[in-house]
Amino acid sequence: MRKVASWAPIRCQDVLLRVSELATNALVHGVPPGRGFRIRLSWERADGRLRVETHDSGDGEVRGAPCPEPDAEGGRGLLLVSALAAAWGVGERNPGKVVWCEFAASARMFAVQDEGAHHLP
Repeated sequence: MRKVASWAPIRCQDVLLRVSELATNALVHGVPPGRGFRIRLSWERADGRLRVETHDSGDGEVRGAPCPEPDAEGGRGLLLVSALAAAWGVGERNPGKVVWCEFAASARMFAVQDEGAHHLP
């Protein structure tokens, strides 16, 4: 997560929240006992976007961003992802699925101002 913080200090909390929500959903809903999941973050410089993906190995499908009851303790993860993301969706994987989200991320957002850090041109 420190790497994400150095990538995009302006939107770091949004990225961390999305990673947390997608990872929690993968763990709770998409991973059979004895299996794991993968998180992938990629920056598409040409497209100016950061993509967050969780790859799980379970069956089932994502049912969209449901609207939970006001007093429910859970069920808001994908609502948060959809509210903060420029786009999100679900892709196929064998076994399992990939749940992803993206947001706009220009090269300027990735320029780190810390001394000793790598600076993008």
